[in-house]
Amino acid sequence: MRERRDALIAHQHADDEALNFYERIERRIERSGGPAPRVLAERTYRVVPTGGGTMKILLRQNGTSVNASDYRRQLLAWRDVLEMMSTPGDSKAAVARAKYEKRERDRSEFVNAAQNAFLPKWLGRETLRGYSCDVFELDPNPTFHPSSMVQGALAHVTAKIWLDRESNQLVRGEAWVASNISFVAGIAGKVDRGSRVEMDQDAVAPGIWLPTHYEYDFTGRKFVFPFAEHETTEVSRYRRLGPPPAALAEVKNEIASGNHPVLNVIQDP
Repeated sequence: MRERRDALIAHQHADDEALNFYERIERRIERSGGPAPRVLAERTYRVVPTGGGTMKILLRQNGTSVNASDYRRQLLAWRDVLEMMSTPGDSKAAVARAKYEKRERDRSEFVNAAQNAFLPKWLGRETLRGYSCDVFELDPNPTFHPSSMVQGALAHVTAKIWLDRESNQLVRGEAWVASNISFVAGIAGKVDRGSRVEMDQDAVAPGIWLPTHYEYDFTGRKFVFPFAEHETTEVSRYRRLGPPPAALAEVKNEIASGNHPVLNVIQDP
């Protein structure tokens, strides 16, 4: 089990790094809470890499597609960011890259912390979306010592994961907040017990598995203000663009040609 855990963590690091070079389509649906949820908003984005994170290009909102001129304006903004990130010595690019690298380190440390944050229990085998999986329950490890406030949240979470038996990649993960998560002794806010998140992944290239579905149901408080987040995201059409210079060549070609295949296919989702 330890060997599989270590392999899973290594794969997750590789997948997270690969994601920085891919574009994808994300359809996000915001819902109300309660037993009969209503759709509050629906947006479809083309999410593209910038070398300092990602940029969301709006394609469709509440059933209406963006027009060609608005889409072109967004492409020009993406081109400008890529030109900045592709220019050696650009001070703004250096600042953006430093912030991005800090986020990536935090993410990597969080993934590593998960190795010791849970005690796994094998539940059996299931076939999920065509993948033969081992299913594990993950309960908080009472001996886990987090090194950050964010890592400390893991002590309040119970999870269930499905691992592909052949590749040892994460096929599905579900997590529940088992006890209220407080930040700065509750002063900065809290996440309520019962909040949950789920994620599905699929192979998008040899050895690379990336998310295809997210679902969040959170309630809590930010300082003195209550909040609720109920959102489903479907991810599709992954395509590797590469680092900023390669992505820059791609967007320049699209702008010059006036041919927008992504916008065309999204007209009838």
